[in-house]
Amino acid sequence: MNAAPADQIRLLDVQSLDARLQQLAHKRRSLPEHDEIESLTKDLTQLRDLLVAAQTEESDCSREQTKAEQDVDQVRQRASRDQQRLDSGAVTSPKDLENLQREITSLAKRQGDLEDVVLEIMERRESAQERVAELTERVSSFQSKIDDATARRDAAYESFDGESATLTKERGIVAGSIPADLLKLYEKLREQQGGVGAARLYQRRCEGCRLELNITEVNEVKAAAPDTVLRCENCRRILIRTSESGL
Repeated sequence: MNAAPADQIRLLDVQSLDARLQQLAHKRRSLPEHDEIESLTKDLTQLRDLLVAAQTEESDCSREQTKAEQDVDQVRQRASRDQQRLDSGAVTSPKDLENLQREITSLAKRQGDLEDVVLEIMERRESAQERVAELTERVSSFQSKIDDATARRDAAYESFDGESATLTKERGIVAGSIPADLLKLYEKLREQQGGVGAARLYQRRCEGCRLELNITEVNEVKAAAPDTVLRCENCRRILIRTSESGL
């Protein structure tokens, strides 16, 4: 393949722009905010699970407390009715009076037992409420940290994307001035060679693979016409000659 030396030189400009675009893409992928957001999100998910469990426990305790308080109220009402009957003098039979008094005593004990149950449930509910409050605060804190990291990541994205757009536009202009067949070869090699399709020959060394040309290769390069598109014998990248090639 042949191409004017100036076109080959411009290929180095395209390579330089492509390298900068690669660096920007790598920086975009490697932002520390990515790991930060992932870690915080994982912790937030666990906290939300704990919060749901605490809220469920508080809700269960609330229902238990309501039921226990209803039981206490029923016993209290029954004991009140029995006491009213006793105080009214309507019950005159000694046996009935004894049974009524025994029932009142039994109801008083039952009421006391149920009130103890209510207190125990209230203590559990209060503990669950405190847990809910604590976890709610922690969830809010972690969400704020995620929002902050996301804002920093998005700001970096905006900066990278702006610079990338400028470089891409510049690349399009330069690449548009290079012969299509030369550019096609470059693109193919760049894909095969880790993003580097063309390399400068500097002081008899290929800057693509960093190996120095042997004497035979140097002589072949010297003998080649200026418009001959050379390839590095080692890495097969397009080898661009400049005034600093050391020939």
